[in-house]
Amino acid sequence: MALSYEKSCGALVFRKDKGDGKTYILMIRHKRGGHRSFPKGHVEAGETEHETAIREVEEETAVRITIESDFCERVHYSPVPGVRKEVLYFLAVTEQTEIHPRHGEIADVEWVPVDAAERSLTHENDKNVFRAAKRRMGL
Repeated sequence: MALSYEKSCGALVFRKDKGDGKTYILMIRHKRGGHRSFPKGHVEAGETEHETAIREVEEETAVRITIESDFCERVHYSPVPGVRKEVLYFLAVTEQTEIHPRHGEIADVEWVPVDAAERSLTHENDKNVFRAAKRRMGL
């Protein structure tokens, strides 16, 4: 049986709150499985990887982002037998506080304080990407 390949792009979106001065990260909770992660989705024809990440974050969370740096972390895994998936995560920022989950696959969207975020992540791949993003942000 041949392996199929999927490619997705997403972003770790940080926001510094003007009120409390804390830094927050945007996280989604999936309906299927209930695990927490970062917004991401499949690359569409004609899109760059950055365009995919920007579109997917807005589609899943209603947040408009700016990709700030050359940060790019790659994650590989097999979501189901016979499928090999690659996800590229970029580093992004926003000042937007209002969020809305996309109906269907997303159960919830939340701004999580950076100091509490790692323990709420389910998958080790996500924890590794989060740690790398925090280092890049100097957090």
